Amino acid sequence: MRAPSSAVPVPDEASSSGSSGASRRVGRVVVLGAGMAGLLAAAAAARHVGEVVIVERDRLPDGLEPRKGLPQARHAHLMMSGGARAVESLLPGTVEGWVSAGARRVPLGTGLVAFGPQGWYPRWPSTQFLMACTRDLLDLVVREKVLALPGVVLRQETDALALLGDAQRVTGVKVRTAGSHSAEALEADLVIDASGRGSQAARRLNELGLHPAHEETVDTGMVYVTRIFRAPPGSERFPVVSVQADPHGAMPGQGATMLPVEGGRWLLTACGTRGGEPSREPGEFEPFIRSLRHPLIADLIAGLEPLTDVHLTRSTVNRRRYFERLPAWPDGFAVMGDAVATFNPVYGQGMSVAAHSATAIRGLLAEHGVAAPGLARRIQRAVGRAASSPWDLATGEDINYPGAIGERPPAAARLLRGYVQRLMRTAVVNPVVLRSLYDVMTLSAPMTALVSPPVVLGVLRGPGRDVRNEPSITPAELAVCGLGPRGRS
Repeated sequence: MRAPSSAVPVPDEASSSGSSGASRRVGRVVVLGAGMAGLLAAAAAARHVGEVVIVERDRLPDGLEPRKGLPQARHAHLMMSGGARAVESLLPGTVEGWVSAGARRVPLGTGLVAFGPQGWYPRWPSTQFLMACTRDLLDLVVREKVLALPGVVLRQETDALALLGDAQRVTGVKVRTAGSHSAEALEADLVIDASGRGSQAARRLNELGLHPAHEETVDTGMVYVTRIFRAPPGSERFPVVSVQADPHGAMPGQGATMLPVEGGRWLLTACGTRGGEPSREPGEFEPFIRSLRHPLIADLIAGLEPLTDVHLTRSTVNRRRYFERLPAWPDGFAVMGDAVATFNPVYGQGMSVAAHSATAIRGLLAEHGVAAPGLARRIQRAVGRAASSPWDLATGEDINYPGAIGERPPAAARLLRGYVQRLMRTAVVNPVVLRSLYDVMTLSAPMTALVSPPVVLGVLRGPGRDVRNEPSITPAELAVCGLGPRGRS
């Protein structure tokens, strides 16, 4: 699979689709950023306007390589089932495209061996799943599908310099392509900023004379390191294995996730909060894994061939910009993805939030049309709603780590947190509670699923004394790695 070059011509609408409805599509949407959020926004818009222009400052890779503007791509990325279904609704055939390219559709929880803060999660079946592969593969399949849509144009190596218009309406964006000495005015009915953590949306709104948005951060100081190993023979159906950090302990939180990825490899990402950070030194990688709350992952990788160096990332702060709360918002401009909310990657929420935001954009474009007054504010509020529950879940946990920096939640939120903690303890012994937890954590159900009558009843009864104390990995799975029930053979 190869990504198209720097510009993709706009096909004739009528001839490419054979539909008179397609030929009537009018208007232009400009999307800033060709990451996952930007590509999905482009897919959402392409069904309802004549042209979608994606502006990307970097040159995108031709194949399965890390994108220059995404250094964290080397770490484990989990596309949860709620996000995968949203992507599939935008780009039919994507899940099969991922699988055909080497990804695995791992069922939860039969395909997950996880040691949570409250104990080992049982491997009961549920309706949820996750996609196990590298971030590069996730991006490449989506990118190829989006750039094949009628009316989509990719402009690589092009910088967005400023918004056009005023505080009432944005009319486009000023851009400059690499090698050009002059800027170009790119007019649009709607500009969507999906340019990620480095987004300049706040500054650009300020340049238009609008007030700055309220911003919140929760920073655990978490550091991520990743190394890829050659998987042992016979491990094609091996589960995802996770030893999770405990945010409520007295020591820094440390954890790891081992993800089977394409090419017969295991991708292992470890993390540690402030005061317990891992090192990028290769000789310290396995000792760090062995020092976790349980040594299972260290046992599984012992003796395996490492295929990469150790890659380290520090940019893991949770950051939320409340653009939807601004008293005034210009028509013709919206912000989504990491430009609105960035999450600690351990929760695997970012891509799924972007996918749900994109489906909301698609629905609003279908209902109101790209030029409708107030459309941009509707989009911004929908994006804010998509980020709200994942933000509460991520920061409600992260603020508990020793040394975490951020505003403590209000009393009502602390009360909810107590309920969630009891729910998490109950989930390791109660299948109804565990399935509801999977539904919410994979963004397949709203937070209200955690307070449905059957779940509340289970939480009130509590976990009792039946918490599992042994890993939920099977003897056959251990044997794949040369391990017996008591360790390495």
